[in-house]
Amino acid sequence: MSPIANDAVVLTPASQFNFEQLAAIYNQTRVDYMVPMPMNAQRLKEYADTYDVALDHSLVAMTPDGEMLGVAMLGVRADRAWITRLGVIPNTRRRGVGLALMNGLIEQAELINRKFIMLEVIKNNTPAYQLFLKLGFYEVGELLVLRRAPHPPPAPVVADARRLDRMDALVLVGHDRGTQPWTNQSETLFNAYDVSGLHVTLADDSRGWIVYQRQRFLLTRFALKTEVGDPAKVAYAMLSHLHSQYPRLDTQIENIQVNDPHLLAYTDMGYVESFRRIEMWRGDPPASLKPNPL
Repeated sequence: MSPIANDAVVLTPASQFNFEQLAAIYNQTRVDYMVPMPMNAQRLKEYADTYDVALDHSLVAMTPDGEMLGVAMLGVRADRAWITRLGVIPNTRRRGVGLALMNGLIEQAELINRKFIMLEVIKNNTPAYQLFLKLGFYEVGELLVLRRAPHPPPAPVVADARRLDRMDALVLVGHDRGTQPWTNQSETLFNAYDVSGLHVTLADDSRGWIVYQRQRFLLTRFALKTEVGDPAKVAYAMLSHLHSQYPRLDTQIENIQVNDPHLLAYTDMGYVESFRRIEMWRGDPPASLKPNPL
């Protein structure tokens, strides 16, 4: 197929569409995707609220006569932006629509003085990866999406496990967690509903905390920190208490960094890898984003 002329791609703010329309456009772009992740209007609204998606700065691509071509969204926080939900309808791919959407979002980020932009791309999605490289993004690491199906966990590790309510849990995630992917940043947990946590102290005084979101059938959005001791040992104790509390809930957590010191605990607790993403940045990270503490 030949490229679509620049003047044949009309970029319209996503705020001019309702969530039913946006979900329909998005789902059309993902029908043959490596990991489809379909959405309905309610899920898309929750997604936008949780991840600070600015619909005024997000874009829908159309032809001048109104044919839908694709969609892309921009998350906006204090000193950074995030590109997400980029999708092009299959029969219009490889014709410049993705490039037009990306250039449009970069321009939107610059208009609101967000010079640092983050995104993730599914590993082995070579066309998208190459497009992002072309636009000045660079790879910073690999991220894991992990799942644990509901099944009886092992007996909880002997420890003092204290439940944390939402307020106490959010105080913890607001401090010293290093650079996190957008989905796992403190603001995400501040925006999410039904967030709570556990603080665990083992017999040898090693200790740490886990903060999580409990949805109706799912545990998700984990933040873990070991305060004292071996991270894998402390994390295993925390997970053993968490899954003993919710043995019938599925668990899915996204964008766990491959160098996360707690990773062995997930494996030992029966988590399996669903797929991987590549995290990419454009521009220099702001001072508020610290190096990852290991």
